[in-house]
Amino acid sequence: MLEAKAEGRQPPKPSTEAEEPGGQVVDLMAALQESVRKAQAARGEDAGDAEVHEMPTAKKKTVGKTAKKTPAKKTALKKTAKGQRGA
Repeated sequence: MLEAKAEGRQPPKPSTEAEEPGGQVVDLMAALQESVRKAQAARGEDAGDAEVHEMPTAKKKTVGKTAKKTPAKKTALKKTAKGQRGA
């Protein structure tokens, strides 16, 4: 094909006789569910549907004064000269 283009000719058309049949279409969700069922069965778990439970509601705190947080205090580093100790 490259040689044909370099010489200014039309490249040959691909043959359609040797076409392979298309691939198999797989339902990914069904495959995933089957895999999960097999894994659960191997672990000895019940392969049935899961139970849905209500989530407990969080109790609201009373609105009132809240303590303000103060930023942490920065401590200064003490510099000591060589030979001087806590004069």
